[in-house]
Amino acid sequence: MTKYVGCIDLHDGQVKQIVGSTLTTNDNELSTNYVSTHSPRYYAELYKNNNVLGTHVIKLGSNNDIAAEEAIKGWPNKLQVGGGINIDNCQDWINKGADKVIITSWLFPNGELSWDRLKQISSVVGKDHLVVDVSCKRVNKENGEITWVVAMNKWQTLTKTTLNKQLFKDLSEYTTELLVHAADVEGLCKGIDEELVVKLGEWCQGLDDIKIVYAGGAKCIEDLDLVNKLSLGKVDLTYGSSLDIFGGNVKFTDLVAWNSNNNDNK
Repeated sequence: MTKYVGCIDLHDGQVKQIVGSTLTTNDNELSTNYVSTHSPRYYAELYKNNNVLGTHVIKLGSNNDIAAEEAIKGWPNKLQVGGGINIDNCQDWINKGADKVIITSWLFPNGELSWDRLKQISSVVGKDHLVVDVSCKRVNKENGEITWVVAMNKWQTLTKTTLNKQLFKDLSEYTTELLVHAADVEGLCKGIDEELVVKLGEWCQGLDDIKIVYAGGAKCIEDLDLVNKLSLGKVDLTYGSSLDIFGGNVKFTDLVAWNSNNNDNK
């Protein structure tokens, strides 16, 4: 059964909601939907008080370590931390109180997935404490086929890794959770990538020990039911800019109620 999963996006030490496609190295190109007056810890405690499990804290760029640590203190040993995670600092974040670390660009040196790096970091923190971020962009092939390719470096660089069932099966040896931002629709609040959600559900069929979290475009409470139907209950959903706690119209309390009412959630 699909459930709602929380997020705390950090940019320059503040909680923000950003249009994913504008997240480049040039801040002048940045399109920001919301800048919160609340601290990261405020949101961590909000999620804690409402038992929104699996919440991820994403550091978008530099100057976010202190803010991420503040969030962790609001809900120790329950939050996931991503952004700039590598073999040198992964255990440090676990020691600071993160439940899991999210590995992204470090896993793709020269734009190609390094299985050696994945094995290494999985052995250090343990597969139960590792989330692999395979956020992606849609690529249309000349033959009309649609594929989704992993994007790194703030989702600006396409890697050589295409999402598919075999990839998910291979990754499941080293992690128990995958995070998938649909970068093309991230922050737009214009609807999820329905075709991608269908595929995510297909690709993780038979992989009972792995969890899939999708983010990007969620705009209404009905999207939870939509993702549940499209993925056959295999994919969880994150809301960002559309959520009222981030300046949007979707009520946080409604999402919490969904999780509570569907208590057979994984």
